[in-house]
Amino acid sequence: MCEDYRASAGIDLAHDRHSRERGEKVACDMLVLWGERGVVQRMFQPLALWQAQCAGTVSGQTLPCGHYMPEECPTEVAQLLGQFMVG
Repeated sequence: MCEDYRASAGIDLAHDRHSRERGEKVACDMLVLWGERGVVQRMFQPLALWQAQCAGTVSGQTLPCGHYMPEECPTEVAQLLGQFMVG
């Protein structure tokens, strides 16, 4: 788990940069969820960012929580994931 976080600040950035240079995009539909009290809400526009990086349909929303969405909003997360998976 810690190595995954470390990679996001290192090798993942290099891989992302390389993919963007080649014009690669995520090829599948994507559900983006984030907490209204988290850093993502304060610093980014998640839907716009992922729409630019994804060749599929991007949907999502903010949830009334912080970083740990499944623990803080388990019912909402399960419902949204179920709707996304079933279509």
